[in-house]
Amino acid sequence: MCRNIRTLFNFEPPATELEIRDASLQFVRKLSGFAVPSKANEAAFDRAVDEVAATARRLIASMVTSAEPRSREIEAEKARQRSALRFGSRTDRAQADEA
Repeated sequence: MCRNIRTLFNFEPPATELEIRDASLQFVRKLSGFAVPSKANEAAFDRAVDEVAATARRLIASMVTSAEPRSREIEAEKARQRSALRFGSRTDRAQADEA
């Protein structure tokens, strides 16, 4: 459920508004337990997403580091490798299906 909550700090180019919004939405979904709020809770849900996104923006903007900025491509490749180790690669699954 929290697959969009990723590290957003220290990337080049910086995190986009969409990335911050997606992470905020996933965070509020996790806290509330609802993927989609009811009509009665929709305003509170949307307000929470807006507030979390604003707080995330302020946090990211105020943090400092001496580390080199990370590359999205390198981080994505690391995630693919972790996934392959955890779940097996597509090639491994295809070979298992053929057997």
